Amino acid sequence: MDDQKAQVMRECAEGSRSGELTFPEIVGRLMDIGVERYHADYSRQEMTYYLPTGQSLVVASPHEPSPTGGEFLVAAVQDAVGKSQRNEHSYCDFVRKTMAAGCVGYFVQISGRRVIYFGRNGESHVEHFPGADV
Repeated sequence: MDDQKAQVMRECAEGSRSGELTFPEIVGRLMDIGVERYHADYSRQEMTYYLPTGQSLVVASPHEPSPTGGEFLVAAVQDAVGKSQRNEHSYCDFVRKTMAAGCVGYFVQISGRRVIYFGRNGESHVEHFPGADV
């Protein structure tokens, strides 16, 4: 993987945490360098970015320690997603709220235009990108 792609991935992780970049901006930047998906792992506090070549990069994504709810609450995940789409809270708030809803991470499938949220017992919920043809 070239250094320029790795730098964009690092900037996207930091821009998300700091609030300097929105989700659509992050997806656009990652798409431009060929990233097909990324995984946010709340437990390990890291993002893993994947290229179609099989190359990947793990980037630290620290957040405030928060308890993960024991039950995967889809409605609470949907509410947190909606607030993010309307810019009503920060990414750190989003992480805290989805963790409280029992979420342990998510995959952003850029090429598939969807995000898959999952719980500690294998539960999952799919959100399509706004405006995506389903």
